[in-house]
Amino acid sequence: MLGLTGGIACYKAAELTRALIKAGATVQVVMTEAAEQFITAVTLQALSNRTVYTSQWDAREANNMAHINLTREADAVLIAPASADFIARLLHGAASDLLSLLCLARPIERCPLLVAPAMNREMWAHPATVRNFAQLVADGTTVLGPGSGDQACGETGDGRMLEPDELLAEMIAFFQPKLLAGKRVLVTAGPTFEPIDPVRGLSNRSSGKMGFAVARAAAEAGADVTLIAGPVALDTPRHVRRVDVTTAAEMHAAVMAAVPQSEVFVATAAVADWRVAEVAGEKIKKKEGQGVPTFALVENVDILAAVAALPKAPFCVGFAAESGDVLANASAKRLKKNVPLIVGNLGPATFGQDDNVLTLIDARGARELPRAGKLALARQLVAEIAARIGTAAAS
Repeated sequence: MLGLTGGIACYKAAELTRALIKAGATVQVVMTEAAEQFITAVTLQALSNRTVYTSQWDAREANNMAHINLTREADAVLIAPASADFIARLLHGAASDLLSLLCLARPIERCPLLVAPAMNREMWAHPATVRNFAQLVADGTTVLGPGSGDQACGETGDGRMLEPDELLAEMIAFFQPKLLAGKRVLVTAGPTFEPIDPVRGLSNRSSGKMGFAVARAAAEAGADVTLIAGPVALDTPRHVRRVDVTTAAEMHAAVMAAVPQSEVFVATAAVADWRVAEVAGEKIKKKEGQGVPTFALVENVDILAAVAALPKAPFCVGFAAESGDVLANASAKRLKKNVPLIVGNLGPATFGQDDNVLTLIDARGARELPRAGKLALARQLVAEIAARIGTAAAS
């Protein structure tokens, strides 16, 4: 159930409704009288393909109890935008309109309440608002946001409602099982770039999409996630701490700094095996008659093996991007690096793509996760990790 209260952020509710439905949700919209000053019920009805409710006296309900009937069908109530006035009403259990009434009448044990604040920065920072939100959270309400930035009034600061794509991600994450709640997870993603000179270097075709999906899935599962990313053009998943690096040496240093605080390490990054021994200080020019330049290479530190060899190593998961014979090559890699679980895939078939096929390999054998979107696969992998570290803790 999507509830709209008065505020200019109501315009975002149209795109949010569309995004939720596209993601597979059924959206029932309820609007306050103030919300109708900013966006029409006709717009939300067209986007949701359901009757929009605006009054507790709506006679279309056979028993005239929309506040009861609607909440009994809902899996969650999301108020977006949630104004300062409406938050105050929620806090005191007021029921002066249909939306506040249904929030009060909803079955608390199975119909959670989420609110996305939208207000001026001074209103957000006011002691009364601060107290109200603190008590709402104590009462079990989930607060999404707010964001920070330019506001319709011309001021800048905290209080903006999150964008529709951010709220969609928050809602999807809310319904994911919290299999890693309280766990600290370290993920590496993307390629590394080993410079030859100031403009050239050695790298690979890894896009980082799989690693970013793993980080997002771990955060959705309730983990405290640190993502160490090579040079990629991807947005940071919500609630994930990101560290950007370029070279394998930088990634190694970042991992070793973070791993003592980590209980799980997922090495998704395609780290370069070698680097140039001596990086040229200037661009190497092509000169007539001098032939092709040659380079001496030195081996980079094996980050996954180094972490697995630590006296107090976290649960380590490696990735093996192979060009053929995935099972044999990934199995050998698992034994060489001495990790409990390795994930094999065909690199050329997945680099830059949004889907993948994964083979999970451990001491007991191998199991394939059929082709699916990378986020779906990442969620399956997170479930596997949660089950394994749960077993390890129990033993």
